[in-house]
Amino acid sequence: MKADKENKPPRTGLHKEYFTDGKLAITGEYRDGKKTGTWTYYLRNGKVKATGKYENDEMTGPWKWYRENGELWQTGQFVNSKQVGEWKRYHLNGKLMDVGMFVDGKRAGEWKIYDEEGNLARVKKYK
Repeated sequence: MKADKENKPPRTGLHKEYFTDGKLAITGEYRDGKKTGTWTYYLRNGKVKATGKYENDEMTGPWKWYRENGELWQTGQFVNSKQVGEWKRYHLNGKLMDVGMFVDGKRAGEWKIYDEEGNLARVKKYK
């Protein structure tokens, strides 16, 4: 546990940040100066941009990202702030855009890419 440059104790507790217009931009929690628990990031229009958890300042577990219209854009998981497991992205119409696996922060194996009607358009392979 370190103090900051002004010899203040590390930040602990609820944290909020705001856009210059006063609207909420970020909510989360710090423990001993590190992000912990659920954090939510907002768009200027007030809708959620992303939400997920931190543990010891590292992104962890499932995260979700949203478009400006509030529709789901992307889902995936993190371990120690690295992308892992299955990730999905969605077209503007809500249909699946692509799906595939991440291993240690890199795309791996087969990724399936779909057109806006939900039909399989192609498969891309990663090492």
